[in-house]
Amino acid sequence: MTTDASFRFTHAITRRPAASITHGLRAIDTGTPDLATMQAHHAAYTAALRATGATVIELAPLDPYPDSLFVEDTALCLPQGAILMRPGAPTRLGEAAAMEPHLRAIYSTVHVIEAPATIEGGDILVTGREILVGTSARTNDAGIAALNAITARWGYSLRRVQTPPGVLHFKTDCALLDATTILSTERLAASGCFAGYDLIHTAPGEEAAANVIRFNDTVLMPAGFPATKDRLTAAGYQVTEIPNTECAKLDGGMSCLSLRFTPS
Repeated sequence: MTTDASFRFTHAITRRPAASITHGLRAIDTGTPDLATMQAHHAAYTAALRATGATVIELAPLDPYPDSLFVEDTALCLPQGAILMRPGAPTRLGEAAAMEPHLRAIYSTVHVIEAPATIEGGDILVTGREILVGTSARTNDAGIAALNAITARWGYSLRRVQTPPGVLHFKTDCALLDATTILSTERLAASGCFAGYDLIHTAPGEEAAANVIRFNDTVLMPAGFPATKDRLTAAGYQVTEIPNTECAKLDGGMSCLSLRFTPS
């Protein structure tokens, strides 16, 4: 993998929110998402991806699965092939199967993580030098081992790390900004898991800004975190803000809403 393959992509997959999104999973109930508002925010997100020059494959809503717009959890897409995850939330198990035909239409190589492993894409951070995978309520050791068995054959080094207590996914608290630079909350960085990387910390009180995505020359971040935005722009990054109030009610952020890849 070239060092910039972790943030330069030609394609993305998104899925429009279904009416059932009001029943989506949430760690803490901060209110029911408004469907129309979420649809508008999702459209802005998809438009921002297209503005980078990417081809965006926008899938239809999947009403039986309220959380299905969070497509990142269903797969890991690498230049060598795609790996279908096995979500740790029982209500989300069918989402990976629904994604499978779309990935098989794109990739000649598709692997599938099997039970008893559980692993979700939100716990996987691919950098320019390794794959970091956080254990969480959704990703277990068997899932990490199963992923490692596949990616090792493709020449990747995989490292298991610990997601902070009370944090849904590893990438809830971090994001890749370039091959060697990571945006992280203070609580996650304090674990030492990013030793050897350049770090930019989210501003105090803006921990929810940690889940951004670097997509080609643009960093997409949730709107409403001005101090963290200032830190990113001061570091030379081009930032596009996307409204995210409704997805945030379901613990969703920028990375959750797309699969990003360059097909082999």
